[in-house]
Amino acid sequence: MAPDSPFPHLSIPIRDLGLQIAGTPLEPTLVQFQRELERVGIIRLRPDFYLSTDWGVPFPSISIGIPFYLARPDLIAIHADRSGYTEGVGPTDLLRFLRHEMGHVVNYAYELYEQEDWIKQFGSMMRPYLEDYRPKPFSRRYVRHLAGWYAQKHPDEDWAETFAVWMTPDLDWRVTYADWPEALAKLDYCNRTMAVLNGSDPLVTVKDHDEDVSEVKSSVEEFYREAVESGEDPLPPGLDGALQAIFEDFAESTGVSSDTAKRPANELIMRMERDLMANVYCWTGHFPENTRRLVRHLASRARELHQSYPADREETVVIALTALIASLAMNHVLQGHYLP
Repeated sequence: MAPDSPFPHLSIPIRDLGLQIAGTPLEPTLVQFQRELERVGIIRLRPDFYLSTDWGVPFPSISIGIPFYLARPDLIAIHADRSGYTEGVGPTDLLRFLRHEMGHVVNYAYELYEQEDWIKQFGSMMRPYLEDYRPKPFSRRYVRHLAGWYAQKHPDEDWAETFAVWMTPDLDWRVTYADWPEALAKLDYCNRTMAVLNGSDPLVTVKDHDEDVSEVKSSVEEFYREAVESGEDPLPPGLDGALQAIFEDFAESTGVSSDTAKRPANELIMRMERDLMANVYCWTGHFPENTRRLVRHLASRARELHQSYPADREETVVIALTALIASLAMNHVLQGHYLP
C-alpha cells in the first residue's frame, strides 16, 4: 500500500482493531432503541448487541450483529469507498435496521415460526433462503421498510419487516396500509401477538456472536476484496446500442451544434454511480453491488467508444441513463438476466 494512503490500517486484521460498541456513536442510539422497545411494551426480552461482519441475528438467539464499520467514522469511509453503499449510517438509518433485526429476535425468542397462525400469515421457515430473490415491486401483500422490497425475500424477513413497521414511532400503520389488506392483516396479527408476548418471558435467551469482529482474521483490505470477488457474475454484452441512443442519436435528434461544449460520457456515468446504487436498489430490489458493476461496465464501454454529451443537456442525459439502468435492473430482478 502507498504510504500516502488515507487508510493506513487496511492491512491490519479486523480482530486487532480493538472495535467495540461502548464509547462509539452507536451507544447512544442503542440507548434510544431500548427506549423504543419499552414504549411498545417489550421489557422482558432484552436483545444482545455485538459487532459483526454484517447485519444479522444468528438462529436461534437474541443477539443482533451490527456491521463493524459503523463503529468508527474512518471505517465507514472505507466501506463507502469499497462498496459504494452503506446501511445503518446515522441514528435514523441505524434505528431502521435495529427495528428489523429485533423482529428476528422476537421470532426466535418466542419461537413464533413454529406457530400455526404465524405460518398462515408469513409462510414456512423451511422455505429456501435465497440471496438472489426476485421481488414484485409495490406488491400489497407486504409492508415496505428496508430498501429493495426486503419483506419478499423470505417468511422470516416478511415478519421482521412487519414487526419493524409495527414498532416504528409516530407511524400510523393502520392508515398507511389501509388499502393494502394482506399487509394490514399481518400488522394486525403482529399487534395482537405482541400484546400477548409482552407479558411472557422468552423461551430462548441464547446469545450467539457469530462472526464476532474479535475473531475475524481477515484484514480490512482482504475483507472487502473477498466481498467484491464473491459477487462477480457475467455482465451483458450488446449494450453499445443503448449507449449510442443516449449519447450519439440524442445529439443528432436534438440538433446540437458541433460547436457546443462536450463532456466525456464515462465521467458522467461514474458520477451517478453512488446515487444509482441506492435508488435502483430501493425501487427495484437490484442489489447495489450488481448496479455498481453494471454502471462501471457502461462507463467502460462509453470510454472505449469515445462517447460524449452536450454540456447544456446534462439533465436530459441523466434522466435517459437512469431510465436505462433501472430498466436493465428490473429485467435482472424479474428474469435473472439483463437482456432477453
